[in-house]
Amino acid sequence: MDVNKYEELLKENNAIINGHFLLTSGLHSDTYVEKFELLKYPDLTDQVCSGIAEYFQDESPTVVVGAATGGIPISQSVARELEVRSIFSERVDGEMIFKRGFEIKDGEKVLIVDDIVTTGGSIKELINLVNQEGGEIAGVGVIVDRSEEDIDFGVEYHALVNLEIPTYTPEECPLCQKGKELTTRGRTGKKKSS
Repeated sequence: MDVNKYEELLKENNAIINGHFLLTSGLHSDTYVEKFELLKYPDLTDQVCSGIAEYFQDESPTVVVGAATGGIPISQSVARELEVRSIFSERVDGEMIFKRGFEIKDGEKVLIVDDIVTTGGSIKELINLVNQEGGEIAGVGVIVDRSEEDIDFGVEYHALVNLEIPTYTPEECPLCQKGKELTTRGRTGKKKSS
């Protein structure tokens, strides 16, 4: 599958939706990528994640790391394709950590995966965590990059789909200015924008 087919797969499965959304980053957008519309189907998840695994196969990672919660099925699927183990980080008191006995051995080659990149903040936290654990980062693979500018993670980076989707601070959001209802990310309920 090429990049256009991955994007088509997202569209066909209603994973790219329009409206007025509050993103995890705190920014607003008129387009939202609802990865769980895709991730709820293991066969679709595997189709997409095989693209990430194929891209990084020659790097020979020995572990795939994702962040809870969206990164867990992606990490599992990519690791299954590469025939390596999968672990995930969790946020505790605002800090990204490994729990549940998960660890990275010194010098172990790590592939970091995520669902969607907007600002790159979560990926940078994962990179710092892997570096603290003594791992060697083989690369970063994501399903969708929706950032508005190139992000340099300092390692090999690959997105299956690149979408140009503008984001706005709440103060400069044109949808807020028009009084459009704001949908909080990850919830079906709506709240009125001010």
